[in-house]
Amino acid sequence: MAVALRCETGRARPYAARLRADARRLMALVGVAACELSIVIADDVFVGALNREFRGKDRPTDVLSFSQLEEADQRRAALPRGADPGLAAVRRRREDLPAPPPEALVGLLAQPAQAGTLVPAAGSALGDVVISVDTARRQARRLGVAPAARMRTLLVHGLLHLLGYDHERSPAEARRMFARERELAAALRRAAGGGSRRQPRKRARKGTGAAAPVPSRAKRREDSDR
Repeated sequence: MAVALRCETGRARPYAARLRADARRLMALVGVAACELSIVIADDVFVGALNREFRGKDRPTDVLSFSQLEEADQRRAALPRGADPGLAAVRRRREDLPAPPPEALVGLLAQPAQAGTLVPAAGSALGDVVISVDTARRQARRLGVAPAARMRTLLVHGLLHLLGYDHERSPAEARRMFARERELAAALRRAAGGGSRRQPRKRARKGTGAAAPVPSRAKRREDSDR
């Protein structure tokens, strides 16, 4: 499986290796291990600029998803009946990230979207998940969890959006997506050895002494607002 991860801030580097490992486990869990995923860990300024440009919201958020599968599905739906679905493939617009292999540009979707999800073919580029390390760390403090655990949850949320889940579509879809998110986050937590809760600090004794990427669509969710 191909996971391209880029840090847009030095504050992201301590979490990069673990998040990449989480992404590989997650892709295996949802059956897209043969696909490509791009992850960007950035600061609030970087993510806020994307949120403003692509969603018209002038504030940072925790996670943004840019799905290539969704674009491919929409383009294929617009093709004349009998046309080659490979014509619906979407080429990456990020010039600074590795391009998918040639086979990913043909047959991007193995089958049409069903039950609110997109089913990628092997070799497909799923899209991009952009996580704000600043927002994730604030949320982690508020929730009493480790920052790495919070970023893992945001990764799950972002990937589900890439695969066609959308909690804004209907209450039933929201329940379905959040249930799947909890299930996958728990599985990743077990694979990582538990340890999602921040350990309480021992009391000390007295006297111790960016050019932004240019994707075409974005979905985002401030998970803490649930």
